[in-house]
Amino acid sequence: MAKRGGFPGGAMPGNMNNLMKQAQKMQRQMEEATKALEEKEYEASAGGGVVTVKVSGKKEILSVHLEEEVVDKDDIEMLEDLIVAAVNEALRAQEEDSQAQMSKITGNMGGMGGFPF
Repeated sequence: MAKRGGFPGGAMPGNMNNLMKQAQKMQRQMEEATKALEEKEYEASAGGGVVTVKVSGKKEILSVHLEEEVVDKDDIEMLEDLIVAAVNEALRAQEEDSQAQMSKITGNMGGMGGFPF
């Protein structure tokens, strides 16, 4: 008859310590990666380069550059669309980079809270 409860051979507490150490290491790595990502800049353009937007890793717009030929007072809507497209593309690039960096740290672990159980 098997015993209920307890840790046979005392294995579980050691495994729990290892798990905690791994979690702490992963947390430090994620904090370092987050800081590095926040310091990066991402640039995207639209309309063949007539609108260029630069965003930070904190998802803040740093600059917008417009080529003179895209500024047409009779077609403000097109300029607005190009700015939105460039901003969205720069933010997509930032998000993809962020996801890739975090996946390297977590090893693409699934499950609850990133742990495979």
